[in-house]
Amino acid sequence: MSEQSEHLVVELADGVLRLTFNRPEVLNAVSGDMMSSLAAELEGVGGREDVRVVVITGTGAGFSAGADMETLELAPQFPVEIMDGANRVIRAVVGCPVPVLAAVNGVAAGVACSAALASDIIVAAESASFLLPFAKVGLMTDGGASLTVAASIGRARAMRMALLAEPLSAREALECGLVTHVAPDDAFDELVSKLARRLASGPALAQTGIKKAINAATLGDLESALDREHSGQRALFTTADFREGVAAFLGGRRPEFRGD
Repeated sequence: MSEQSEHLVVELADGVLRLTFNRPEVLNAVSGDMMSSLAAELEGVGGREDVRVVVITGTGAGFSAGADMETLELAPQFPVEIMDGANRVIRAVVGCPVPVLAAVNGVAAGVACSAALASDIIVAAESASFLLPFAKVGLMTDGGASLTVAASIGRARAMRMALLAEPLSAREALECGLVTHVAPDDAFDELVSKLARRLASGPALAQTGIKKAINAATLGDLESALDREHSGQRALFTTADFREGVAAFLGGRRPEFRGD
């Protein structure tokens, strides 16, 4: 763990590595440092014998609201740093040799939604929701979401979710196959703990083989998707529409996109 962030809590108990976004005052909006720290923890699992499952979750009312919009407004390099960090996280989640469980305790938006949806088991609290809001600020989906969402729920529903930036409730996400489990809010922690214990005590070699095989069959184009998103997003970061989208979001008004 060479990269640290004060906003990522790291805990290990009984083979369960719990990684918790910890900026509840801003619904755990992520910075480049937070994504780098999360990726470093995940990348380090391969060399450890004391980790049997990873749980990613958030503190407070949200899983994560996605990229910190105030950070995006500050300088041109910050959006790219956050996107690069997000892509590193996606690669680390998919490549992690042990199961990764996303415990979505509240809203999961943007790059955080992408990270959750790359996980192997996705448990949502009843009050949780999933949102790809990129179009609202003049951007396209990234973090592999152009592939992972479509692979889970199909092209039509993925287009609706991304182009219209429509949130999916936890129940809707379960019904269309985006998540694996939903629990009432008061039973959410218990279900997450139960599933984490079950995975931690399971056949590690078999679980690794299952994860590799299913990911190879369904996410074989992940690197190409990440490359396409990276190229397209970098171009969009330079547009007037993106600047207008961020300014409108921070100003609490409707954006006026002009297509430039």
